[in-house]
Amino acid sequence: MRVNVSRQPSQRDFAEHVGAVQRLRRDYAALPADAPVRLAKPTSNLFRFREPSGAPRLDVSAFASVLAVDPVERVAEVGGMTTYEDLVAATLAHGLMPLVVPQLRTITLGGAVTGLGIESSSFRNGLPHESVQEIEILTGSGETVVARRDNEHSDLFHGFPNSYGTLGYSLRLRIELEPVTPYVHLRHLRFGSGVEAMDAFSRICADGEHDGERVDFVDGVAFGPGELYVTLASFVDSAPWTSDYTGNDVYYRSIPRYAGTGPGDYLTIHDYLWRWDTDWFWCSSAFGVQHPAVRRLWPRSLKRSDVYRKLVALDRRTDFSRLLDHYRGRPQQEPLIQDIEVGVDRGAEFLDFFHSEIRMSPVWMCPLRLREKGEPGAGHVWPLYPLEQDRLYVNFGFWGRVPMVPGQRRAHHNRLVEEEVSRLEGHKSLYSDAFYTEEEFWRLYNGEGYRRLKHAYDPQGRLLDLYAKCVGNR
Repeated sequence: MRVNVSRQPSQRDFAEHVGAVQRLRRDYAALPADAPVRLAKPTSNLFRFREPSGAPRLDVSAFASVLAVDPVERVAEVGGMTTYEDLVAATLAHGLMPLVVPQLRTITLGGAVTGLGIESSSFRNGLPHESVQEIEILTGSGETVVARRDNEHSDLFHGFPNSYGTLGYSLRLRIELEPVTPYVHLRHLRFGSGVEAMDAFSRICADGEHDGERVDFVDGVAFGPGELYVTLASFVDSAPWTSDYTGNDVYYRSIPRYAGTGPGDYLTIHDYLWRWDTDWFWCSSAFGVQHPAVRRLWPRSLKRSDVYRKLVALDRRTDFSRLLDHYRGRPQQEPLIQDIEVGVDRGAEFLDFFHSEIRMSPVWMCPLRLREKGEPGAGHVWPLYPLEQDRLYVNFGFWGRVPMVPGQRRAHHNRLVEEEVSRLEGHKSLYSDAFYTEEEFWRLYNGEGYRRLKHAYDPQGRLLDLYAKCVGNR
């Protein structure tokens, strides 16, 4: 990865980027009009598994580097296919970080913007796309435009989040950064009910502090209906020790151990940002990686979310786990890999439903509030994922498999979740399987607004529409 640390991208970097854009436009124009458009990317964090395709793929490797980090203005110019792993490495060298760093190393900046990202700074910094100042986009019509909040492409700027590459692809982004300290202090608070945990989220996120200590990051884990933890983390300049969860210890298992005892826990800022990636939250247990004997033998370099994701993709292709369950006489398992959010005032209701109807644990909890403020009466700031301004939401993430009972409808548990989230007036991220009817989908994700953007930036329908891609799985 090349990183230019000057205040502006060098002329060489800029010329190389312009040349790469021109080549990509030629390659895009050369694709057969009836061929699906696919990007040649080495990693993916989507959980919509399509059948393998022999369709030609666009080479976007030229857009996978950090062009510049400006430590004075606290901004970075970044290629759209750059992973957060590379971006964080470049910014931490200047004592800076992106305002929101999604949990997994190989999520790309462009992916977090055209999809949706979230992390424990989202209660104060919103979602990743809210710290973007400018996006250069290859649109479905084959043109390149620069979209900003206040220019002629402001409709695309605000409509790009949650469009999942159906309006175009980000080639370059300018994003805001914030200063960091070398270490992070963690405090884990235990609660005995969902109501108590949601009340704590509301209070702490409103105050930005707890027991007199500033709070910079907030998330939590529900291990069960009566065992929930809210984790508060704060920037600190020094630490009496630091924990290491890239070796034999597992981060999420440390949460109950440190809850309410002594001074809490300490991590370097680097290890804090990637605390979930080493074990893909807790999903590494499916591969035996949390067993002490296996963990000692499993190389640190392979304790990564992208490694586990490739193993899941292999399993989906071979159907190995389903066949293994069949021969062992176990019930069929339904994959349930989703992130949803509801207002904090409905969060306890969702947890009650989830514990009684789904019975999967743990569950990740992460509060968020929009950072962007729109004009009064102007509608939702980000129209394709309509969240209310000044309302605190809680994202719930759950990733695993649930036993099925003979006679249940296809995707029974996934549909139960969708129905409950709709009842609670919440939202569901679209990185994984979705089962909405077309009418329901467009009602939830602003079909009218989407169609206007599609007509303006992909009038020939060169790219799939959002429903075909996210529900039709094409």
